[in-house]
Amino acid sequence: MVDGANDDTTKLQSGATDLSEAQIQARACWYYYVGAMTQQEIADRLGLTRLRVNKILGQARQDGLVSVEIKLPLANCIALEEKLKARFALDDVSVVPTLSDPDTLQQIIGEAAGAMLDPLLEDGIGLGVGWGRTLRATSRALKPRRFSRSWVTALMGGMTRGAGTNTFEVATEFARVIGAECYYVAAPIYFPSVESRSTLLTHYGLAEVMRRAREGHIALVSCGDLTPRSLLASTHIVSEVLDELRKAGAVGDLLGTFLDEYGRPVDHPLNSRVMALDPRELKAYPTSILASGGLPKAQVIRGILNARYVRRLVTDESAAEALLQ
Repeated sequence: MVDGANDDTTKLQSGATDLSEAQIQARACWYYYVGAMTQQEIADRLGLTRLRVNKILGQARQDGLVSVEIKLPLANCIALEEKLKARFALDDVSVVPTLSDPDTLQQIIGEAAGAMLDPLLEDGIGLGVGWGRTLRATSRALKPRRFSRSWVTALMGGMTRGAGTNTFEVATEFARVIGAECYYVAAPIYFPSVESRSTLLTHYGLAEVMRRAREGHIALVSCGDLTPRSLLASTHIVSEVLDELRKAGAVGDLLGTFLDEYGRPVDHPLNSRVMALDPRELKAYPTSILASGGLPKAQVIRGILNARYVRRLVTDESAAEALLQ
């Protein structure tokens, strides 16, 4: 028995070439999260570099292959949750610790949104979803199931290039996880003119998707600021008019509609050409969740909450504290 174990260890130490990539990833995660081994110990055990082990562990978290549950209460986060509920009359709030890395922060906010959303899902519901890195992480935090009577719909048009965070890709991932039918807003997020938008809305297929978008049971959305990290602000069509949007009072967007600090749509041509559910129509949803965080987004989050577009919030400590100032 000892000889067999030693042989296995020797094979691993001689290099990871005999193991599939999935097995390497599984072993690295098990050794780290269950075996409490250091990254260097894992690297020595598997015949890898410590840098590669670090990348494997990070990718596993990002892909939703590993989830970490902490059952100890985070006192400051809980206190902030209660204050936010009272201040903005919210049904539920989840606050996570702030991290310095924006990508990791979006990941953990998305995972926390998954924890909030998961128990709300049941067969027969209509789920409307937005887009972005945070919501992609949310989809990967859900338990897989088969809801044959449910459906998922995108709440907005998309971009012509995919990066795993586009509306089509995010909606598809949610539908795959819960085993539901998926509906897409098969159109760009912004049209060249108000007339072209109005014409396309007469198409029966698109009209059907927008009808479902208005009749869903749960809405899950994120929001964007006007910094270069924003997916929407970095697109050509928006970046070239950022100064105009700021002059109009915009502090960020919700479903592609640019809002001022009070949550009101600003007077700008882009808002009249956007192919998306109007943020004000989110109020008709029985359950609505905004998953977004980071200090740069605090101003647009506050506007969304003041306008009562959503009833639930998932954010981080820095944004929560700014919202309460």
